[in-house]
Amino acid sequence: MAVAPSLPAEAVIANLADFDARSGSLAERVLFNNRLVIVALCLLATLVLGYQALGLKLNAAFDKMIPTSHPYVVNFLDNRSQLAGMGNSLRIAVAVTEGDIFDEEYLDTVRKLSDELFLLPGVDRPYMKSLWAPAVRWTGVTEEGLDGGPVIPDDYDGSPASIEQVRVNVERSGEIGQLVAANYQSSIILVPLQDKIAETGERIDYHALSQRIEELRAKYESDTIRIHVTGFAKVVGDLIEGLLQVMVFFAVAIVICTAVLYWYTRCLRSTLLVVACSVVAVVWLLGLLPTLGYELDPYSVLVPFLVFAIGMSHGAQKMNGIMQDIGRGTHSLVAARYTFRRLFLAGMTALLADAVGFAVLMVIDIQVIQDLAVTASIGVAVLIFTNLVLLPILLSYTGVSPVAAQRSLKAELMEASGTHAKHPFWAFLDLFTQRKWARTAVLAGLVMGALGLAVSFQLKIGDTDPGAPELRPDSRYNRDNAFMTTNYAASSDVYIVMVRTPQYACGQYDTLMAVDALERELQQLPGVEATSSLAGLAKVSNAGMNEGSLKWFEIPRSQDMLNAIITRAPREMFNQNCDLLTVYAYLKDHKADTLASVVNVVEAFAARHGTKEVRFLNAAGNAGIEAATNIVVRKANVQMLFLVYAAVIVLAFITFRSWRAVVCAVVPLMITSVLCEALMVWLNIGVKVATLPVIALGVGIGVDYALYVMTVTLARLKEGMSLSEAYYKALTFTGKVVVLTGITLGLAVATWAGSPIKFQADMGILLAFMFIWNMLGALILLPALGHFLLRPKKAAQG
Repeated sequence: MAVAPSLPAEAVIANLADFDARSGSLAERVLFNNRLVIVALCLLATLVLGYQALGLKLNAAFDKMIPTSHPYVVNFLDNRSQLAGMGNSLRIAVAVTEGDIFDEEYLDTVRKLSDELFLLPGVDRPYMKSLWAPAVRWTGVTEEGLDGGPVIPDDYDGSPASIEQVRVNVERSGEIGQLVAANYQSSIILVPLQDKIAETGERIDYHALSQRIEELRAKYESDTIRIHVTGFAKVVGDLIEGLLQVMVFFAVAIVICTAVLYWYTRCLRSTLLVVACSVVAVVWLLGLLPTLGYELDPYSVLVPFLVFAIGMSHGAQKMNGIMQDIGRGTHSLVAARYTFRRLFLAGMTALLADAVGFAVLMVIDIQVIQDLAVTASIGVAVLIFTNLVLLPILLSYTGVSPVAAQRSLKAELMEASGTHAKHPFWAFLDLFTQRKWARTAVLAGLVMGALGLAVSFQLKIGDTDPGAPELRPDSRYNRDNAFMTTNYAASSDVYIVMVRTPQYACGQYDTLMAVDALERELQQLPGVEATSSLAGLAKVSNAGMNEGSLKWFEIPRSQDMLNAIITRAPREMFNQNCDLLTVYAYLKDHKADTLASVVNVVEAFAARHGTKEVRFLNAAGNAGIEAATNIVVRKANVQMLFLVYAAVIVLAFITFRSWRAVVCAVVPLMITSVLCEALMVWLNIGVKVATLPVIALGVGIGVDYALYVMTVTLARLKEGMSLSEAYYKALTFTGKVVVLTGITLGLAVATWAGSPIKFQADMGILLAFMFIWNMLGALILLPALGHFLLRPKKAAQG
């Protein structure tokens, strides 16, 4: 949105021959004296980048979604090779609708599905687990001592006797609540995924993987079999599937913006040009991304929406300036050059304010957010050319409707005729420059800000709902997640504590006692459903080797006994060198409070019991990584707000050269930010990777309203007008465009509320709120504050 200066003072030139083509800045002369070349180059760029945009990919990477430099994630990455499947994996539950899993047809279905999943690209095959996996074993005590074998024996033939043997093996495997539901009506196929596809070295295409999973689901589901799938890869796949519908919302945004702009101008040709230039900006952005090696992900896919909406608001101002000049009788080319002179530098300033909201996102140590910042910055850079240069040049050819041009000067012509009739809406807004109304507005703003601040203290960092909050609560994924949570003690939300010891010391008695103590503390937390570790296995095994007597349910002191237990323990509990133990905490959900409670317990325990030899390290597992992400988001939220406001204040001060004007412009923004956080509390939206950019974007774009109104107001005050006169002049010259921009931006992003992707709907609601409230703040609270802070210049005495 460009900042409008005071009313134009250029001469009205109707005959192009009377205009000096050598006038204006060097940039103006180069651009407007070579209009055909500029248009031809832009057309060529649009065709080339439009073709490049066809190669744009929509994907996500697990590593891009996590804060890779946070100590917790560093611990995970350092031990990643020994924690295969503990970061990014799929959990696929195969359930029966009647009876139980001990059925020939059911077990055959699990075998076939496991075999097909095993061959999918990107699967970490050695660590895949199911009832048919050789690594899933049972252990028992017989008259001859310890015995064991795979849960489904090698001689399984589907006979009733074989199936009964499978039942016995499952009961002795320790997998009930882990791979097998306690009600025996479902079992899990655990599918760990690699960082990259080993055969090709390429990243996993989560959309293609999700589609393949859906094909397998459709293939193996029946009247008696149901399949439920959870995991990061499925969330991303579902997000991408839903985001393919983003074109529908993009089309709706174009229709809304076009309709609002046409309603304002009543000029079809100029309206279509503004829309076309905004669409060109989006095409250039989408073409530049693959050219520069970037791709869209489920979070940055919303940036083209914002680029289009911002482009429409900038374009409306350029068209407004040209329209008013043509209404006074100026030739269309001269009007375009006048508008370029008046608005190019001011437009650059406003776009810099927009860019600030994007640029500060680079401080967040999560690559997906940094990619969003880069994508948005490219979009702003494109807008500088398409809307500040290309649009005026195109309008210089087409001009605008004469009727529309005269209508745009209606208020000015009324004043010139001496009627002094004020538009009712502008007259109402002008009341806020008077003491009574100003005092009421400022008091109301402070009260709302104070109440909003009180509510905002309840704002949660992280997810506030179970499952995948990025998707709707009734989505297939979240229904699958609810099934997992209901039927398995080992939920899909796994928090892993890594215990580092000297080599071959992971099975020592003192180490296992410390691990057992940590498990007991974790089990006291309401958000922890179950825990698992080598210490717990040692207690079960010790009792088993002593005729199952619970008197022996403790960690044996004999190292020989511990060594015997360790040789039969699953490898996911410790590594090959026996210097890394893993403690699994299976959580009810990954809500912010649940993760924070686990982090606090582990940190406190590590501080009390950790030594140089035995170190308790946070954190692996999807819940551990999310806990680290929440910590980074909490810090970044404060840091980001500080930086964006600092930059906006500096920019506003450079523009206004008055601290009083800066206060008038920035205070409404601050109140809106606080109210936005209160709205997030009310809507039960936490601050997370998906919602973190909203407030920064709202501030960066929202300050344009204040720049827009304040520039004209200050110019009139310098001429000696009263605040009321100066503000009314600003309203009649720029008020329509402020309202137009607020409505356009607000409606464009409000359409996202209907998205099947919940985080997109949340962002749409929050951005629409900030755009509208920032507009109201610039129209109501800004003049009210100006009543107490701004003073007109005294006219020079003759």
